[in-house]
Amino acid sequence: MPQNATTGRGAWRWGVPVVCLLAGLLLAATHGVSGGDEIRRSDSPRLVDLVRQSQQSVDRLSAQRDALAEQVDTTHGGSSDRALSAMQARAAELAGEAGVDPVHGPGLIVTLTDAQRDANGRFPRDASPDDLVVHQQDIQAVLNALWTAGAEAIQMQDQRIIGTSAPRCVGNTLLLNGRTYSPPYTVMAIGDVAAMQAALADAPLVTLYKQYVVRFGLGYTEQTRDDLEIVGHTEPLRMRYAQPAGPISY
Repeated sequence: MPQNATTGRGAWRWGVPVVCLLAGLLLAATHGVSGGDEIRRSDSPRLVDLVRQSQQSVDRLSAQRDALAEQVDTTHGGSSDRALSAMQARAAELAGEAGVDPVHGPGLIVTLTDAQRDANGRFPRDASPDDLVVHQQDIQAVLNALWTAGAEAIQMQDQRIIGTSAPRCVGNTLLLNGRTYSPPYTVMAIGDVAAMQAALADAPLVTLYKQYVVRFGLGYTEQTRDDLEIVGHTEPLRMRYAQPAGPISY
């Protein structure tokens, strides 16, 4: 028998068991990682689904809060409890500073929106997807500039912005206090209009955004109003880390 045939047969005799052993180890490792489930399941949770579930939870809890608040008002509305009356009076005094009460006055409306296609239905050739959408940093830059200029009250979309508000971008949508919004994003502010416009013009990140407006077709407008109405904050005011500055007297 030729020596080459004998060598080939020996290689197959040892090679096949080695391959089977490696395949078994691979299957065992895959089973251990997946826990017996499919690794690439089509029904795995997506970020958008999680956001939608979060919004539904916020809506449900908000309705529950409103019902409990009405129950409290009904129960204690005519009470002569001095401590409760003092707390309600103090809460009314702080409502304006906390942004709970609606306000109106001269102000500015700033609108940001994603890039639009040209007449031929196309975007600029050298634009990446990130160049064509409004980002969280763009919205935050506008808000910071308005606060810096001394804005008395700010509203974004249909919500009042207060110290605990934190707009967050999720994909091409905005998440604010458990609610999701799509562009255009509208920011309304009451205050010294000239000072707010100057602050927006001087803000570096707003200037950078305006360059993208020219280059990639993003949207940006400023409109002045003699009498602008800003809604009051309606979401729960829950302080996790704040502490009273001093004793409360009744």
